Amino acid sequence: PRENMNNILIKTKQFVEEFDEKGGNLLFYGPTGLGKTFLSNCIAKALLDTRHTVLYQTSIHLFEEVCGDVIMKKNINSHSREIYDYLYRCDLLIIDDLGTEISNSFVSSELYDILNTRMRDKKSTVISTNLNLKELNDRYSDRISTRIFAEYKVHNFYGSNIRLAKRRQAIHE
Repeated sequence: PRENMNNILIKTKQFVEEFDEKGGNLLFYGPTGLGKTFLSNCIAKALLDTRHTVLYQTSIHLFEEVCGDVIMKKNINSHSREIYDYLYRCDLLIIDDLGTEISNSFVSSELYDILNTRMRDKKSTVISTNLNLKELNDRYSDRISTRIFAEYKVHNFYGSNIRLAKRRQAIHE
């Protein structure tokens, strides 16, 4: 696990360093507590520090609040509309915890549109999920999963839950 994480870190640093020339998309998957969200936030900070635009959204918030307000409720709330539009324009979109949202045709349609439009417009996306690749494929349509598997650099996180390890260490100190 340590060597795997070191390799992922090296590739992630390369992603940031080559962002302007190559862009690209990343998929981080694996069980909870292994650093997927932390690493996504490190990417966000590094790109924000170099004046790139970044939008971070949890999957639940993205589909239930932002997309739900704008599409389903036809809410003219300017804040929700701004975020919705920004999903398509920002240099990097981070979707955290994909798979925690309620699964339905609305979510699938919106996810497809976001991913497909961003790929077409050469905008980068980072997705983190606790789902394994089979679960990701089973949960989302082939139109979505094949785009992710073909267009994203896929990184498998495995090992011991860091949060639990820190807690165990604190108890023993």
